[in-house]
Amino acid sequence: MTRDEELMTALYTEHYGVLLGFVSRYERDRHRAEDLVQETLLRAWKHIGRIDVSRDTTRSYLLTIARNVVSNAWRADQRRPRLVDDPDAIAAVPDADNVDDLVEGWLVRAALDRLSVEHRQVVESVYYDGRTVADTARRLSVPEGTVKSRAYYAVRALRAVFEEMGVLR
Repeated sequence: MTRDEELMTALYTEHYGVLLGFVSRYERDRHRAEDLVQETLLRAWKHIGRIDVSRDTTRSYLLTIARNVVSNAWRADQRRPRLVDDPDAIAAVPDADNVDDLVEGWLVRAALDRLSVEHRQVVESVYYDGRTVADTARRLSVPEGTVKSRAYYAVRALRAVFEEMGVLR
Protein backbone atom coordinates (compact mmCIF):
# COMPACT_ATOMS: atom_id res chain seq x y z
CA MET A 1 0.00 0.00 0.00
CA THR A 2 1.37 3.42 -0.98
CA ARG A 3 1.60 6.35 1.39
CA ASP A 4 -1.36 8.08 -0.35
CA GLU A 5 -3.51 4.96 -0.04
CA GLU A 6 -2.67 4.65 3.65
CA LEU A 7 -3.49 8.32 4.18
CA MET A 8 -6.81 7.96 2.36
CA THR A 9 -7.71 4.88 4.41
CA ALA A 10 -6.90 6.81 7.59
CA LEU A 11 -8.98 9.79 6.46
CA TYR A 12 -11.92 7.52 5.66
CA THR A 13 -11.68 5.72 8.99
CA GLU A 14 -11.30 8.88 11.09
CA HIS A 15 -13.59 11.34 9.31
CA TYR A 16 -16.33 9.39 7.51
CA GLY A 17 -18.74 9.53 10.47
CA VAL A 18 -18.20 13.26 11.01
CA LEU A 19 -18.62 13.99 7.31
CA LEU A 20 -21.79 11.89 7.13
CA GLY A 21 -23.22 13.74 10.14
CA PHE A 22 -22.35 17.09 8.57
CA VAL A 23 -23.84 16.24 5.19
CA SER A 24 -26.93 14.65 6.78
CA ARG A 25 -27.86 18.03 8.27
CA TYR A 26 -28.43 19.29 4.73
CA GLU A 27 -29.50 16.09 2.96
CA ARG A 28 -32.25 14.02 4.61
CA ASP A 29 -31.94 11.05 2.25
CA ARG A 30 -29.38 8.71 3.82
CA HIS A 31 -28.26 7.16 0.53
CA ARG A 32 -27.80 10.52 -1.13
CA ALA A 33 -25.89 11.80 1.92
CA GLU A 34 -23.56 8.80 1.68
CA ASP A 35 -23.04 9.53 -2.02
CA LEU A 36 -22.13 13.13 -1.19
CA VAL A 37 -19.61 11.96 1.43
CA GLN A 38 -18.11 9.58 -1.12
CA GLU A 39 -17.84 12.50 -3.56
CA THR A 40 -16.14 14.53 -0.82
CA LEU A 41 -13.59 11.80 -0.19
CA LEU A 42 -13.04 11.34 -3.92
CA ARG A 43 -12.25 15.05 -4.28
CA ALA A 44 -9.90 14.82 -1.31
CA TRP A 45 -8.19 11.83 -2.97
CA LYS A 46 -7.69 13.83 -6.17
CA HIS A 47 -5.89 16.52 -4.15
CA ILE A 48 -4.24 14.27 -1.59
CA GLY A 49 -1.03 16.30 -1.84
CA ARG A 50 -2.75 19.30 -0.21
CA ILE A 51 -3.53 17.41 2.97
CA ASP A 52 -1.00 18.02 5.72
CA VAL A 53 -1.62 15.53 8.50
CA SER A 54 1.02 17.15 10.71
CA ARG A 55 -1.30 20.15 11.14
CA ASP A 56 -4.71 19.92 12.70
CA THR A 57 -6.55 21.28 9.64
CA THR A 58 -7.47 18.00 7.94
CA ARG A 59 -11.02 17.87 9.27
CA SER A 60 -11.75 21.50 8.40
CA TYR A 61 -10.35 20.88 4.90
CA LEU A 62 -12.65 17.88 4.44
CA LEU A 63 -15.65 19.80 5.81
CA THR A 64 -14.94 22.61 3.35
CA ILE A 65 -14.92 20.11 0.50
CA ALA A 66 -18.15 18.57 1.85
CA ARG A 67 -19.81 22.00 2.03
CA ASN A 68 -18.85 22.64 -1.61
CA VAL A 69 -20.13 19.22 -2.68
CA VAL A 70 -23.46 19.82 -0.89
CA SER A 71 -23.75 23.30 -2.43
CA ASN A 72 -23.03 21.97 -5.90
CA ALA A 73 -25.60 19.19 -5.46
CA TRP A 74 -28.19 21.71 -4.26
CA ARG A 75 -27.54 23.97 -7.27
CA ALA A 76 -27.77 21.02 -9.64
CA ASP A 77 -31.11 20.03 -8.07
CA GLN A 78 -32.44 23.56 -8.58
CA ARG A 79 -31.67 23.37 -12.30
CA ARG A 80 -33.45 20.05 -12.78
CA PRO A 81 -37.20 19.94 -13.35
CA ARG A 82 -39.20 18.74 -10.37
CA LEU A 83 -41.37 15.65 -10.52
CA VAL A 84 -45.00 16.44 -9.78
CA ASP A 85 -47.05 14.04 -7.66
CA ASP A 86 -50.31 15.99 -7.58
CA PRO A 87 -52.82 14.31 -9.95
CA ASP A 88 -54.89 17.52 -10.23
CA ALA A 89 -51.85 19.53 -11.32
CA ILE A 90 -50.89 16.87 -13.84
CA ALA A 91 -54.43 16.77 -15.25
CA ALA A 92 -54.46 20.58 -15.61
CA VAL A 93 -51.40 20.63 -17.88
CA PRO A 94 -52.40 20.43 -21.53
CA ASP A 95 -50.66 17.79 -23.57
CA ALA A 96 -49.06 18.59 -26.92
CA ASP A 97 -52.07 17.43 -28.93
CA ASN A 98 -54.42 19.51 -26.80
CA VAL A 99 -52.33 22.63 -27.37
CA ASP A 100 -52.40 22.08 -31.12
CA ASP A 101 -56.17 21.64 -30.99
CA LEU A 102 -56.54 24.86 -28.99
CA VAL A 103 -54.45 26.88 -31.42
CA GLU A 104 -56.32 25.40 -34.36
CA GLY A 105 -59.63 26.25 -32.67
CA TRP A 106 -58.54 29.87 -32.16
CA LEU A 107 -57.53 30.16 -35.80
CA VAL A 108 -60.84 28.73 -37.02
CA ARG A 109 -62.80 30.99 -34.66
CA ALA A 110 -60.87 34.04 -35.89
CA ALA A 111 -61.53 33.02 -39.50
CA LEU A 112 -65.24 32.42 -38.85
CA ASP A 113 -65.52 35.86 -37.23
CA ARG A 114 -64.37 37.39 -40.53
CA LEU A 115 -67.25 35.79 -42.47
CA SER A 116 -70.63 37.40 -42.97
CA VAL A 117 -73.31 36.46 -40.44
CA GLU A 118 -75.24 34.41 -43.04
CA HIS A 119 -72.20 32.39 -44.10
CA ARG A 120 -71.08 31.83 -40.50
CA GLN A 121 -74.56 30.56 -39.50
CA VAL A 122 -74.55 28.02 -42.32
CA VAL A 123 -70.99 26.82 -41.59
CA GLU A 124 -71.70 26.43 -37.88
CA SER A 125 -74.98 24.65 -38.49
CA VAL A 126 -73.84 22.26 -41.23
CA TYR A 127 -70.18 21.61 -40.34
CA TYR A 128 -70.05 22.07 -36.57
CA ASP A 129 -73.52 21.17 -35.37
CA GLY A 130 -73.85 18.37 -37.93
CA ARG A 131 -77.26 19.39 -39.21
CA THR A 132 -78.46 18.43 -42.66
CA VAL A 133 -79.08 21.01 -45.36
CA ALA A 134 -82.85 20.57 -44.83
CA ASP A 135 -82.60 21.09 -41.06
CA THR A 136 -80.41 24.14 -41.54
CA ALA A 137 -82.82 25.57 -44.11
CA ARG A 138 -85.76 25.14 -41.71
CA ARG A 139 -83.78 26.59 -38.80
CA LEU A 140 -82.67 29.66 -40.77
CA SER A 141 -85.98 30.01 -42.67
CA VAL A 142 -84.30 29.97 -46.10
CA PRO A 143 -84.57 27.59 -49.06
CA GLU A 144 -82.28 24.54 -49.19
CA GLY A 145 -80.61 25.89 -52.34
CA THR A 146 -79.67 29.03 -50.45
CA VAL A 147 -78.05 26.93 -47.68
CA LYS A 148 -76.03 25.00 -50.29
CA SER A 149 -74.99 28.21 -52.01
CA ARG A 150 -73.99 29.90 -48.73
CA ALA A 151 -72.03 26.82 -47.65
CA TYR A 152 -70.13 26.78 -50.96
CA TYR A 153 -69.24 30.47 -50.82
CA ALA A 154 -68.49 30.33 -47.10
CA VAL A 155 -65.91 27.58 -47.65
CA ARG A 156 -64.32 29.62 -50.44
CA ALA A 157 -64.28 32.70 -48.18
CA LEU A 158 -62.73 30.66 -45.34
CA ARG A 159 -60.00 29.45 -47.68
CA ALA A 160 -59.21 33.06 -48.61
CA VAL A 161 -59.21 34.13 -44.94
CA PHE A 162 -56.85 31.28 -44.00
CA GLU A 163 -54.52 32.31 -46.82
CA GLU A 164 -54.55 35.91 -45.54
CA MET A 165 -53.78 34.61 -42.03
CA GLY A 166 -50.85 32.63 -43.43
CA VAL A 167 -52.35 29.27 -42.47
CA LEU A 168 -52.80 28.03 -46.05
CA ARG A 169 -50.63 28.63 -49.09
